[in-house]
Amino acid sequence: MDSSRDRTPSAQETFAQMAQAAGLRGRILLTIGMLILIRLGMFLPLPGIDRAAFSQSIQNSPLIGFLDVFSGGGIAALGIFALGILPYINASIILQLLTSALPALENLQKNEGEAGRRKISQITRYVSLGWAIVQSAGIAVWVRPYADSWGPIFVVQTVLALTAGSMFVMWVGELITERGIGNGASLLIFVNIVSSLPRSVGQTLELAQSGDRNVVGGVIMLLVVFLVMIVGIVFVQEGSRRIPIISARRQVGRRTYMERNSYLPLRLNQGGVMPIIFASAVLVLPVTLAQFTKNDIAIQIANYLSPNGSMPWVHAALYLLLILFFSYFYASLVVNPVDMSQNLKKMGASIPGIRPGKATSDYIERVLNRLTFLGAIFLGLVAIVPTAVEGATNVRTFQGIGATSLLILVGVAIDTAKQVQTYVISQRYEGMVKQ
Repeated sequence: MDSSRDRTPSAQETFAQMAQAAGLRGRILLTIGMLILIRLGMFLPLPGIDRAAFSQSIQNSPLIGFLDVFSGGGIAALGIFALGILPYINASIILQLLTSALPALENLQKNEGEAGRRKISQITRYVSLGWAIVQSAGIAVWVRPYADSWGPIFVVQTVLALTAGSMFVMWVGELITERGIGNGASLLIFVNIVSSLPRSVGQTLELAQSGDRNVVGGVIMLLVVFLVMIVGIVFVQEGSRRIPIISARRQVGRRTYMERNSYLPLRLNQGGVMPIIFASAVLVLPVTLAQFTKNDIAIQIANYLSPNGSMPWVHAALYLLLILFFSYFYASLVVNPVDMSQNLKKMGASIPGIRPGKATSDYIERVLNRLTFLGAIFLGLVAIVPTAVEGATNVRTFQGIGATSLLILVGVAIDTAKQVQTYVISQRYEGMVKQ
């Protein structure tokens, strides 16, 4: 009889389990409370603006629809948290692009360790502040026709309110990252996207209850497509190519014994959601310019580039090409085959059958290019297929939940689950060490 199975947990073990559960519970409650606070702040109105007239004027604006995906309707509602986490996201993207271009930033990230990463985080906050001021000033000028008394005082008040709101949201995101369950900025975007789901689901149920067989069939088809896309996104987000690595373990006489003990993971989708965001922004820009300029040539170009225009296949083809381009562009920023090859050489490791040095970097680059191509094709399908199905079935209730939203929702859900699992495992390990 195995006594270890029937052993009653000691008081110290029970206390450690209770402390672990309380710690995780506290982190979850802090995260939920902060997310609710941010959602409430989205609808605290900016003073001195006719919000009804403003909302009516932006109903068909593609740019506002695109930005509201990340702000949770804050821009359309003109709340004090209207900018939300957008300035911080923009600053992070800018710093990520500059890191590969500026040697000083690259040195901070690669060679300075934790101190360098903290320095980059501080620079990101300063860039976020500057970006928030610029965007707030733009909004203050943009809402001039709807302001009760537009002037310097109104501009200063609006800039201060929106900038302070954005900085508070950024602080909440960092608080969730450090003392909550992690992924603070991603969770803020996640909640903003989820906030539009009840309205879309309600509209879809109303359509399904109409009794029209074509409408019911279209709703069912659209839901099936979304489910298939979600499953596909999970597989692609978690998919990777594991390149085996061998290293010299010991040498006896003239013989060196090699052991395969690790692998080099290359993700199928290196860029995540960023290629779709960049491609969508490029396609939204001409449509927005056409609405502001009222130029005939710009309107005709916007008509060609619109998914609901006279030539939707042009939009689909250009969308796919842009996603392919930005996938390769972003993968080149995230993964550097030359650095990987040099690091393997420094560790005394190598890929079986591949010589160290340039041959290794060329091999990694070939594998990365194939993976990036497959990932880009999948991203293109995720971006185009739901829109095509919505057009074919004429069920557009989920129009706000597009490819970008699906990727963000699934990706953040997976990362958050991993964060919670990692926290639980680390707490158990600490408890075992203390015992």
